[in-house]
Amino acid sequence: MQQPDAKADLQRYLQTARDVLLWKLDGLSDYDVRRPMVRTGTNLLGLIKHVASVEIGYFGDTFGRSFGEPLPWWADDAVPNADMWAGVEESREQIVDLYHRAWAHSDATINTLELDAIGHVPWWPDDRSEVTLHRILVHVTTETHRHAGHADIARELIDGAAGLRIDNDNMAPGDDAWWLDYRARLEQVARDAGHS
Repeated sequence: MQQPDAKADLQRYLQTARDVLLWKLDGLSDYDVRRPMVRTGTNLLGLIKHVASVEIGYFGDTFGRSFGEPLPWWADDAVPNADMWAGVEESREQIVDLYHRAWAHSDATINTLELDAIGHVPWWPDDRSEVTLHRILVHVTTETHRHAGHADIARELIDGAAGLRIDNDNMAPGDDAWWLDYRARLEQVARDAGHS
């Protein structure tokens, strides 16, 4: 039996989450991709800007592989959470292009280094800042999937679109009427449980 390639497996799961994040933008207006959908301001384009920044930091700075482009939202005088939303001057195309460049930079690091390669995360406490590429691949893949889940909810709040991937929505079969009835049943269960 052939041994699985752990690096390739991790990279495939990371790429799946990357693709999902971009897919969630499809068919939406510039307003909708920037809309803050919850109290904390979570929005689709901001999630992509954030995960691009995450990849640049973890697969770049951590392993001494500079991205070579300044990210103004990391400057000391940047407004809080500047990596979580895109300003009017930052187009969707610019943010998506940044994400693609971040992927290429990350993938070059992943492909160049062995899983046991040592790096140092400058923003982590000294006692745990020494990491391996394996640990960072797991960390970034997990974080990207977490944010893909945020994107799932944001997109559903915007226009009702839901699903895991473009080629596999992983949803129960049902038309709009079925989903409305399903949600109504769940609402009734919640109300009944709340009164018992």
